[in-house]
Amino acid sequence: MNFSCDYFELFGCPINYKIDLVLLDKRYHELQSKFHPDRYMRESLHEQRLAVQYVSFVNQAYAELKSPLFRAKYLLSLQSINFSDETHIVHDPLFLMEQIELREKLADIRETDQVSVALEKLKEDASLRYTEIQEMFEGQYNKNDFQVAFDSLAKMQFVSKFLDEIERLEEELDDF
Repeated sequence: MNFSCDYFELFGCPINYKIDLVLLDKRYHELQSKFHPDRYMRESLHEQRLAVQYVSFVNQAYAELKSPLFRAKYLLSLQSINFSDETHIVHDPLFLMEQIELREKLADIRETDQVSVALEKLKEDASLRYTEIQEMFEGQYNKNDFQVAFDSLAKMQFVSKFLDEIERLEEELDDF
């Protein structure tokens, strides 16, 4: 059990923004099976604790690499660039205006005749934008332009939160 390896090494993936999610899932299940605490019930208390710690490490690594947003944050952390949601400010006025417009559309969506259609369209547009920003991040990261990639990460955070808001509204509307 190696707690000092990076998450990509743990799952046998190259250090890259674009990863093979099928391989990630396969390796995750293999590691879960190999180090599941139930398999260590007959081992020493020390080895039982290590198995629990290792499974926790595997779970954390899997969650970080599975999420496009968390994977981007993790990649930058490997370059000693730590992203803090509270302290980073997006300075792109066009992007900020776009975010204001999207939030206004979301706020007005209940007033439309076709709420579910309008919500689905808004979600589709936001998802497309999220994918575009991810592709920008990947290109910037691959060019070692980490500061610009850091700005793209902040934009990803904005759009990810917006998609979460859409999802919450969908759940709320489904309850009625």
